[in-house]
Amino acid sequence: MIRVLLIIGCFVLSGRSVLGQQSAAVIDYINRYRQLAIDEMQRTGVPASIKLAQGIHETEAGRSELVLKSNNHFGIKCKTGWSGEKVYHDDDANGECFRSYNSPEDSYRDHSDFLKSSQRYASLFQLDPTNYKGWAYGLKKAGYATNIKYSQILIKLIETYSLQQYTLIAMGKLPPISDMMAGEVNTPTKNEAVLVVPVVNYPEGVFQVNDTRVVFVKGGTSLLAIANQYDVALARLLDFNDMTAGEGDILNEDQLVFLQRKRKTGANLFHHVQPEETLYDIAQYEGIRYEALLELNHLQPGMQPAVGERIFLKEKSPARPVLMDAPVRIDFARGQDTVETINTAALTRHIVLQKETLYGIGKKYGVSPDKIKEWNRLSSAPLKPGQELIIYPN
Repeated sequence: MIRVLLIIGCFVLSGRSVLGQQSAAVIDYINRYRQLAIDEMQRTGVPASIKLAQGIHETEAGRSELVLKSNNHFGIKCKTGWSGEKVYHDDDANGECFRSYNSPEDSYRDHSDFLKSSQRYASLFQLDPTNYKGWAYGLKKAGYATNIKYSQILIKLIETYSLQQYTLIAMGKLPPISDMMAGEVNTPTKNEAVLVVPVVNYPEGVFQVNDTRVVFVKGGTSLLAIANQYDVALARLLDFNDMTAGEGDILNEDQLVFLQRKRKTGANLFHHVQPEETLYDIAQYEGIRYEALLELNHLQPGMQPAVGERIFLKEKSPARPVLMDAPVRIDFARGQDTVETINTAALTRHIVLQKETLYGIGKKYGVSPDKIKEWNRLSSAPLKPGQELIIYPN
């Protein structure tokens, strides 16, 4: 698990010591704003790693008084020429004027434009965007912050939380990978390919994803034990995690288990589908209700978007994402002229656990219960523990 990161120094806004930033808060911040940082890098060239590091530091990972009352993620003061909303906040002097925004998105865009339009920062845009150390030292040299350790703070955040990977994603050097918040990057030499080992290190105990209380639980753990430990009725725990009462008491694999009802929209704008990732996986990862995810993206249970497709989390998608190719097989029951293809190389054998249902198994593999019944020629009889099912995951 990620250890609490203590950074000794001063905030850009205040000159006071930086508070110890708990890993859970930092991870939640990255979870919320990584796509914004990627989008802004593609729009203006400000490295995503730098933008996220500045945002984490300037806002105390989204918890500072200034960001809570103004959506100002980068401590930008009003300055000459600012005609937008304002708030007043004690900093180097009492009641200083800071820019106020309607949303975090507005703050992220204004930060990019602020750097891009100022001659003070022009030399930074001549650097290789992967040179995060050059950017960190350049921001300090250009006067962005008065804290003498500002550069080191940004560098430490980038390296501790593998923020460089988001710069590489924005540059197209890595595919979109949504679970790289706290992994490690192997820095390549000139003749080496980029190698990334994505790692998600969730904190121990209760933390938040999308403003919802959650715990990370190892496979083999009893859901009833979790319910008892956190004083949540088992039926409510199942409901919070889009499970049915018949899906079993023992978790098959490591996963997030929410202790509150998930939200109808996500913290991020989008999620890009990863290999072997189902819609249920995405719903848990982003802290959004499964049914809401389907509705936002014009999907039905059992549909599986293709790898790399963009899943909308906040607003309704203008169109359904491209789906994985339909399975291929010959269906003799429909006659010799009817051919439905199935990828037999993707065959998986699933052993039914106590109280598992077709609905729950289908959600796990991203297929419909009817398909499972069809592949296994099942009747309406209930499943039995130990029963083997053939699954062709999408």
